[in-house]
Amino acid sequence: MNRSELLIQSSKERILILDGAMGTMIQRYKLSEEDFRTEALKDHPKSLKGNNDLLSLSRPEIIKAIHAAYLDAGADIVETNTFSGTTIAQEDYGLAHLAYAINFESAKIAREVTDAYTEKNPAKPRFVAGAIGPTNRTASISPDVNDPGYRAITFDQLSEAYQEQVQGLLDGGADILLVETIFDTLNAKAALFAIQEVFEQRGIPLNPEEGGVPVMISGTITDASGRTLSGQTTEAFLISVSHVPLFSIGLNCALGAKELRPYLKVLSDNAPFLVSAYPNAGLPNEFGQYDQDADEMAGQIEDFLKEGFVNILGGCCGTTPEHIAAIAKAASKYRPRAVEFESIGDE
Repeated sequence: MNRSELLIQSSKERILILDGAMGTMIQRYKLSEEDFRTEALKDHPKSLKGNNDLLSLSRPEIIKAIHAAYLDAGADIVETNTFSGTTIAQEDYGLAHLAYAINFESAKIAREVTDAYTEKNPAKPRFVAGAIGPTNRTASISPDVNDPGYRAITFDQLSEAYQEQVQGLLDGGADILLVETIFDTLNAKAALFAIQEVFEQRGIPLNPEEGGVPVMISGTITDASGRTLSGQTTEAFLISVSHVPLFSIGLNCALGAKELRPYLKVLSDNAPFLVSAYPNAGLPNEFGQYDQDADEMAGQIEDFLKEGFVNILGGCCGTTPEHIAAIAKAASKYRPRAVEFESIGDE
């Protein structure tokens, strides 16, 4: 049984647990500028502090420890440390040339840790999700209020950057590709196009049930309007990306579990794929911090479980191994959502 088949089989047996926030855990280390510099970057002219993806090169032991903490908490899937791993996002630091290396090394680190845990307990195989963030630019909205037609990025530029990221993630050993925190569906479509291009080049089937690398999609509802930043409703977002045979579709970030519920229900009612959710630990306070503890968050997520909304659960901003352990404990009492492969929009 290959890795894709093993993942699909596992998803039928139980609700899969995704890890929690990478950034929240990195903050616990109180790192300095020097921690982000490799020997080759010791004289780099720009500040690198805060470029968390770079830690896979400069402090890989920290990233390994964070992955291990989430696996100890019960995670089935850990995300690579590559949320900003595109040439586009790394341009801010003058490090676009390191994008491939960041993705390759991040996936390699996660692969080593998950393989060790799978070897210890083959009955609970662990998987690596290659994290593909939205970049810091939007293809649908002008950044200049005085020039509504202007775009800071093109579809082709996004696709090219995503292709390099996907190559690095696959070469490093990612089992899954996770296009996440989508605020602009056009950016996500560029990522999906890039994935399709790389799969075609490598002879990888697009459908995970045919042995292909599973693709997960996770969007972001930005506020109580129930829309993404680029203006789509949850159902419109679902329809916009359903041309690809996805492994899962879901929502993450921006909102806590309680606020995410109505939009998750839309996906549960309509998606012909598995449904994922990894909300924030509540809403941020006035200092931008997350106060919701593990038990409170797990209690809110249990509502999803009782309703049978989800197949994959985890945490986003503000979540820690403590949150993931509580979520995993709650999820262990419930069956995963049944997937009905029907046409979107059918009555």
